Amino acid sequence: MKKIILSTFLITVLFSCKKEAEKTEDNTVSADSISDAVAPEPVSSVAKLQSLSPAQTSDYLQTKNDTLYVTNFFATWCGPCVREIPHFKEKIEELKGQPVKITFISLDSKEVWDSEVPQFVDQHGIRNNTILLDGSQLDGNFFQNNFDKWDGGAIPFTYMRKGEKTDEYLGMMTSELLNSKIDSFLK
Repeated sequence: MKKIILSTFLITVLFSCKKEAEKTEDNTVSADSISDAVAPEPVSSVAKLQSLSPAQTSDYLQTKNDTLYVTNFFATWCGPCVREIPHFKEKIEELKGQPVKITFISLDSKEVWDSEVPQFVDQHGIRNNTILLDGSQLDGNFFQNNFDKWDGGAIPFTYMRKGEKTDEYLGMMTSELLNSKIDSFLK
C-alpha cells in the first residue's frame, strides 16, 4: 500500500513539475517578446493596444544601443499632451527609416484602455506607436530608478535615450524644442 501511495505521490509531483516548466517556458517566451511589445509592427485599427508592466517599461527605458528612443508619457485627458502630439507625429514621418523609435506611453486608467484610449489614438493616428501603462502600479522606485528629474507628478513628460546619453523634459514640447533635442542626439 505504501508503494502505491508513494508512486502516486511521485507521479503527481513529476506531473506538476512538468506543468510548472511549461508555464516557465511560456513566461520566458512572453518576456522574450518584450521587444515585440515595445516596438510593435503596424497593426490594423481593430487590434488591441499593447500594455507593459512597470518592470517591462523600465527595461524598455534602459535600452542602450545606437537607436534614439523618444518616449512620451501622456494621457488622453491632458491638454498639453494632446497639443504636442502633432509635433511627434511630424518627427515620426520625417525620421522614418532612421534609427529613431518614438513611442507614446498612455498613463490613462485601465478602465478606459478598451474604450477612450483606442478611440483617441486612432483619432490622432498614433496607434502603432502607443503602449499602455497602468499608472496606478507606478511607485516612487519606478521614477527614482528610471529618471533623474521626473517624479511622476505631472505630464506630459518626454524621455530620450541613445546609448548612455539621456534627456528628460517635463512639460509640453514645442516643435522647435523637439527638433532641437532630437537633433542633439543625431549629430
